[in-house]
Amino acid sequence: MWNIPNLLTMFRLCLIPVCLFCFYSELEHARFFAAFAFWFAAITDMLDGYLARKMQLLTPFGAFLDPVADKLMVAAALVLIAVDMQTLWVTIPAFIMISREILISALREWMAGVGQRAQVAVSEVGKYKTAAQMLALIGLIWQPVGWLTDLSMALLYIATLLTVWSMLVYLKASWPALSK
Repeated sequence: MWNIPNLLTMFRLCLIPVCLFCFYSELEHARFFAAFAFWFAAITDMLDGYLARKMQLLTPFGAFLDPVADKLMVAAALVLIAVDMQTLWVTIPAFIMISREILISALREWMAGVGQRAQVAVSEVGKYKTAAQMLALIGLIWQPVGWLTDLSMALLYIATLLTVWSMLVYLKASWPALSK
């Protein structure tokens, strides 16, 4: 349980309150520090998965905790930017993304219960969704002046489209089991 990938995942969980603290603090460059904490958490997400596979350190604890940490990290950031920006143009994509995460998590749990977990394994579309989502959230937490914020908003909408697309891919793959 106490291997490097699992420790990185636990560290990622610890970075969530760090990101929130930085964002709401009165520190100079607070938003940059919050975005940096979120970026660092996103990097540990990639790194822990890579190390777990490369070093053959896959554990049941890691398989459980990694997606939980990912979803908590993303949900916290989505709520953070939705509350901060207070516009439907951010709140609706945030709602769609959080709803999809809950739905797909429940679907994966149910599919595992009926012995068909492999039908809803992470897809390529899901990986692209995650990349667009992480980049959008980093930019929207930081909100630098100018074109980077515009790019972050565009990435938020791309991530939202990929969120819906990947949800449909998972639902289609699980439909035979669901429709019995």
